[in-house]
Amino acid sequence: MKNKTVFVACDTSNLRIVKKIITQTKTKKLKIIPKFGLQFFYSKLGRKFLEKTKNDFWLDLKINDIPQTALSAIDSLRDLKKCKFITVHASGGLEMLTEIKKHSKKISKNLKVLVVTVLTSLDNKSLKEIGHTKKIDQLVLKQAALIKKSGCDGIVCSAKEAMMVRKKYKKLLIITPGIRLPGDNSNDQKRIMTPKDAFKNKVSGIVIGRPLTKGNIKNNTKRLLDHLNK
Repeated sequence: MKNKTVFVACDTSNLRIVKKIITQTKTKKLKIIPKFGLQFFYSKLGRKFLEKTKNDFWLDLKINDIPQTALSAIDSLRDLKKCKFITVHASGGLEMLTEIKKHSKKISKNLKVLVVTVLTSLDNKSLKEIGHTKKIDQLVLKQAALIKKSGCDGIVCSAKEAMMVRKKYKKLLIITPGIRLPGDNSNDQKRIMTPKDAFKNKVSGIVIGRPLTKGNIKNNTKRLLDHLNK
């Protein structure tokens, strides 16, 4: 189980809670890495904490802009030495993805660029409302081809599309949000899967937020370990 990677979503602006999440999800049985999104990064103390932390982390900003602006955004993160993963959005296009991957090597050879495809809060109806004519699996596969061509390191998609992507792209990192333990509330997620089933679908890592961070974090972490051990 040590070869499985779990990213715990620290979706709060409260520094005290973030420190509690990091401390209480630590285990020798599983590789758990904190993931920080816009809420924490934009908070008053969040940016300073990320600058000084000694823990590896994923900075989930989903950068999506014209190439030069996107590159400038990446440049502004140079001081975050423990940032090992950064997210950009597939809808930024091939040029943006390619340039960001090239630029990331200048910042750190260990920085992985992950590309977000269709958010797990969306379904086919949502895509149609936005204006897409393709269904989710078609769009994700199309974006996966773009990611591979750009040289970026990985794809962020739901576990429901993971097996399809893995069959075509053997070496691509596949990270899946929308993870829920059996019996958990899906909340605002639409394309969900359990941790065990996600790993069966050949994902490289999973993202878990509320099922771990709401309530008793230590008990939730034990529940996750027990689920994966079954």
